[in-house]
Amino acid sequence: MATTERSVDYSKRFDGKTAIVTGAASGIGLATAEMLIQDGGRVVAVDLDQAALDAARARLGERYVPVAVDLTHPDAAAYIVEGAGFAEILVNNVGIMDGFLPLTELDDATWDGVLAVNTTAMMRLCRAALPPMLKAGRGSIVNVSSEATFRTCAGIAYTVSKYAVNGLTKHIAALYAGLGVRCNAVAPGGVRTNVGSNFRSEMAAGRLWPIMAATAPEEAEPELLARAICFLADDHGAKYINGAIIPVDAGWSVV
Repeated sequence: MATTERSVDYSKRFDGKTAIVTGAASGIGLATAEMLIQDGGRVVAVDLDQAALDAARARLGERYVPVAVDLTHPDAAAYIVEGAGFAEILVNNVGIMDGFLPLTELDDATWDGVLAVNTTAMMRLCRAALPPMLKAGRGSIVNVSSEATFRTCAGIAYTVSKYAVNGLTKHIAALYAGLGVRCNAVAPGGVRTNVGSNFRSEMAAGRLWPIMAATAPEEAEPELLARAICFLADDHGAKYINGAIIPVDAGWSVV
């Protein structure tokens, strides 16, 4: 009998597939890597923290392939993609915060650093990963955006970097629709990770913190974001989803 969508075993949805996941040594990236492996996949786990990568490898086994590299290096994307073999899933998760700095307090180093990690590195990885996906006629890219693209809840550098992620996501989805490649994004609210989120601006703290404290839901565990990411990466469950920016924030974006 022919296999139908209803008969798919979702516990093996990533069998035989390789995924590149950035920021995969902790937080959302690690939770995503674990879920991909649990459901049959192989993960090229990219992070700066070699010790954390090694610890995850010892726990998760040989299908967790650690790659310690600085994603802001111009050659990093090509190095990762070439070393991975064919990766039909790319999860661009890595990101850094900006101390909630408003424009009048922003320094060039913070702006350049945040955009380099959150936007430029992501663009380069998408650019490197797309040609093999297009050649194979299949692939799924999932980018991690932010609640900051729905409300003002971060500094100017972080906010702009994540708006750029949304634009990158939609542009890829639009231009490569029909060629077998999908591109979507999740937009998390607060998540329990090790990404620093301390206020470096008294003005921003005074204006933003009372609103955020009154409206933001409890911080999510990284696994909740991993579930959404893996759903979008799955060519069965999310086969007809392309160009979506999905809030994963317990409804914060609608408050």
